[in-house]
Amino acid sequence: MILTRAEIVKAVEAGDIAIEPFDPRRLSPNAYDWRLGDTIRSCNTDLDAAHSSEFVEHVIPAEGMVLRPGTLYLGVTHERTHSERFAQMINGDRTVGALGVWVHVSAPLGHVGHAIKWTLEIRVARPVRIYPGMTFGKIVFLKTLGAMATYQSMGRKYTRSSGIDTSRLYEELA
Repeated sequence: MILTRAEIVKAVEAGDIAIEPFDPRRLSPNAYDWRLGDTIRSCNTDLDAAHSSEFVEHVIPAEGMVLRPGTLYLGVTHERTHSERFAQMINGDRTVGALGVWVHVSAPLGHVGHAIKWTLEIRVARPVRIYPGMTFGKIVFLKTLGAMATYQSMGRKYTRSSGIDTSRLYEELA
């Protein structure tokens, strides 16, 4: 079950959802509008799932940065989100999608207990200029059914992320 705007506000006020920084003007009927952080990593080389990947980190300047097709970009949300009660699902925004920007298609689920700034997978269809702090997507909060087990308690590899995480699949393949 997805939380409505009013329920998100109640959960934030009760401490059941943390959104840092929180701005109530960013709430929509069933979601919170998250923003792009100020750093991005780019990769123009071949990737190998059995090895750590090489990325170059850039600070996105106030005047923006042009993203180009054929390059894999990893960004990060401006907001850090956390809930020990609700699962989270992050999606791109229709307004950036209309610019040919695909964001976070492969891993939209934040398990109960996730306390992170989200790493974003970003691809573009055409060259497009992006800006730090621009609205980039929506996050929804979901009630869970059954016995709760948090992501943190399971010792997963992407717990408490505070920046851009590259793939760690190589840890499983070693």
